[in-house]
Amino acid sequence: MHRRHLLNLILASAAFALPFSASAATQIRSARVWRSDEKLRLVLDLTGPVHYKTFTLSAPEQLIIDVSGTSLSGDFTHLALNGTVIRAIRSGTFGQGNTRIVLDLRNPVLVNSFLLAPQDGQSHRLVLDLVNEKSAQADPMVPRETPQIDTHPKRDIIVVVDPGHGGKDPGAVGAKGEREKDVVLSIAQLLAKRLKKEKGFDVKLVRNDDFFVPLRKRVEIARRHKADMFISVHADAAPRLTASGASVYCLSEGGATSATARFMAQRENGADLLGATSLLNLKDKDPMLAGVILDMSMNATIAASLQLGSTVLGSLAAITTLHQKRVEQAGFAVLKSPDVPSILVETGFISNARDSQRLVTARHQQAVANGLFEGLQRYFEKNPPIGSYLAWQQEQQKARV
Repeated sequence: MHRRHLLNLILASAAFALPFSASAATQIRSARVWRSDEKLRLVLDLTGPVHYKTFTLSAPEQLIIDVSGTSLSGDFTHLALNGTVIRAIRSGTFGQGNTRIVLDLRNPVLVNSFLLAPQDGQSHRLVLDLVNEKSAQADPMVPRETPQIDTHPKRDIIVVVDPGHGGKDPGAVGAKGEREKDVVLSIAQLLAKRLKKEKGFDVKLVRNDDFFVPLRKRVEIARRHKADMFISVHADAAPRLTASGASVYCLSEGGATSATARFMAQRENGADLLGATSLLNLKDKDPMLAGVILDMSMNATIAASLQLGSTVLGSLAAITTLHQKRVEQAGFAVLKSPDVPSILVETGFISNARDSQRLVTARHQQAVANGLFEGLQRYFEKNPPIGSYLAWQQEQQKARV
């Protein structure tokens, strides 16, 4: 998807609110803000329980709040936003009777959201606490769970999608000037759009425009969002112009599984390497204990990544030719999160004339995005995270058998 198409989609869905259908089950009656030195709290007063989800966008910074089965009877014009992290609030309808609220932000924030049941004369409430990302602790504990007024605990499965390169780093460049950074951004945006449509999933894009993000920051973004999975999307060049097809890579703590895997890792890493030990907050541990903890975590994460990669590779086989029919491994810095299963997908080689011709077409980009989604979905159906909507759904199905 081109950037302007994504922007139009956001603007269309975030148009200022008009009267909603009277058949909506729950109304958002009013909103209040409360601020302290540490955070800004936004409270939405509701007439009943709701389901909701939040996600953030960058460049410009925005927080999106989607509330299902609701209408908006109040507005946000009375809120005192001067001096807060919120520049403006917009709202509108999307889908069938759902409300989308868009917070235009002055800078990135960390979000903690939860629902409150009626008590002490107050109605149902949706509470969102916004903390300035720069003033937060280095490794903040941001809850993934979204408490619900329901008979079951559930949360969305968080997928962080990383379009490789960007900004000053164009990535590989094809013979006709095709740039890797543009191709992978389009595929990543299409994958994110598909994930957002699927109940039980939420998605974060490392970048949703043409700007550079260091490798270390990409890993930190995945961990900050408490990702269940990290997927880095690429369309690289190979030493041989005849090299073609898609491939999937996972981290290797030892040597690379092939010369191509070693070449790809060296190309992607450059000088921007990571110290994985620091990501698990092991600095205060005995060095031997820290090593054991890191090894256990990395081994489990790599095993999950290999399983995930195999499932995704199987889905891509139905979409395009494969460069390798097995998941390759090498020391990719961007995959060195010790507690988040991570894969790097080469959607094809932009250095290959046939691959490059396909990779720049909207139809093939959509097919690749669909293949990636189907692979992720199949993996999580077999391995639903504890407390997720998908895990709860499977438990309900078993109970009915």
